[in-house]
Amino acid sequence: MTAEAFVAGWQALDRLRAAYLEATAGFDAVLLPTAPILPPDAARLESDADYFRTENLLALRNTRIGNLMGLCALTLPTGTDCCGLMLMAAPGREERLLRLGQAAEAALG
Repeated sequence: MTAEAFVAGWQALDRLRAAYLEATAGFDAVLLPTAPILPPDAARLESDADYFRTENLLALRNTRIGNLMGLCALTLPTGTDCCGLMLMAAPGREERLLRLGQAAEAALG
């Protein structure tokens, strides 16, 4: 990878982050399931590379949004096996997100 391509990639990511933050600025948090799938079949994960790749990418898809956008996030249990509720907020909003998480946890309680 050239230095030019590396810098261009970071600049593109910075633009995407700014657009995301602008689009979500009017909300306290973005809510989504922690993972969009239930746990995959463990034996098949070990024996089928294509299945592993597909399920791994799916399992990490929603949390990856937070990683790429530089967000803070937390996950709450929902009382349903293998189904967490993730709250994502803008960078540096951890204290606010923890208060929202506490309120959401009480509401789910």
